[in-house]
Amino acid sequence: MERAPVRAPLIKNLEFKVGLLLVLTLVLAAGFLLYTMYARGAFERTQRLILVTENAEGVQSGMAMTYAGFPIGRVKRLDLADDGEVRVEMAIPVKDARWLRQSSVFTLEKSLVGGARIRAFTNQPDDPILEDGAERPLLTGDAAAEIPEIMAQVQDILANVKAMTQADSSINQSLVHVKTVTERMAGEHGVLGGVLGSPENAGKVIQAVDRSNALLASLNDVSHKADGMLGKADQRVFGPDGVMDEVQKSVTQINAILADVRDSLKKADAILANGEAISADVKAATTDIAVLRAEVDDSLTKVNHLINEINRKWPFAREVEVKLP
Repeated sequence: MERAPVRAPLIKNLEFKVGLLLVLTLVLAAGFLLYTMYARGAFERTQRLILVTENAEGVQSGMAMTYAGFPIGRVKRLDLADDGEVRVEMAIPVKDARWLRQSSVFTLEKSLVGGARIRAFTNQPDDPILEDGAERPLLTGDAAAEIPEIMAQVQDILANVKAMTQADSSINQSLVHVKTVTERMAGEHGVLGGVLGSPENAGKVIQAVDRSNALLASLNDVSHKADGMLGKADQRVFGPDGVMDEVQKSVTQINAILADVRDSLKKADAILANGEAISADVKAATTDIAVLRAEVDDSLTKVNHLINEINRKWPFAREVEVKLP
């Protein structure tokens, strides 16, 4: 006789537990979704910013706008206006809107590698804060747009390089001349031969320099001899017992003789005055005049002798003539 199968005991409140699990799963999913939306700023207060540009290629909804490398806003929507310009609506969190001023500049940069980037720049942080719903131009900088111009410049550079490297180019001719000069410099006369162009010219210059050195040596000897002669002349003229001492002595003697002449002339004047009063004794007066004339002649003879002695010792340029009264 077979035994009837035994049923497993039912879990108490199974329906309740299953329902509770489903509710918790839904709550967790909703919480994760809300957290994700919160983390992405879905519940954050924002203000609008409209950026206007002619070409918004590379801009997508959700793209971040950076300021100093930090994201401060996202692209919310793109519209094409009736005038053909693109209006990019940005959502800027209120807490980050303080970095944007009325003088801020917005750029759309398109690089060769990587996607486009929207960047904000504020050079004057003291300006008023950018108002909600403001419209600003979006300046575009496309590196790929400059490629044709760069290629044209590269072609010009390559053409110039090709012209410079030809056999008959100015640079090659200059290099040939430089090679010629360096070969001359490596010769016997060194740099002098390279500068003057030939060894003959360099030899002439060296000979001229040698002659100049010999001439300078000769002039140096002449200068030493002249110095010796000048020293002897100075000793002869201005030294002890020299010409100047003799001249000084002669001048002293001349002064003494001239004093004697002056006295004799005074005596002559006195005798001539007495001659008028003593006209009777003409013979005596004539004798006195003859004696006085002899004294004057003697004095003048001494002066002439002294002057001749001075001329013999020192070659005066002018002649001294003594006239008798």
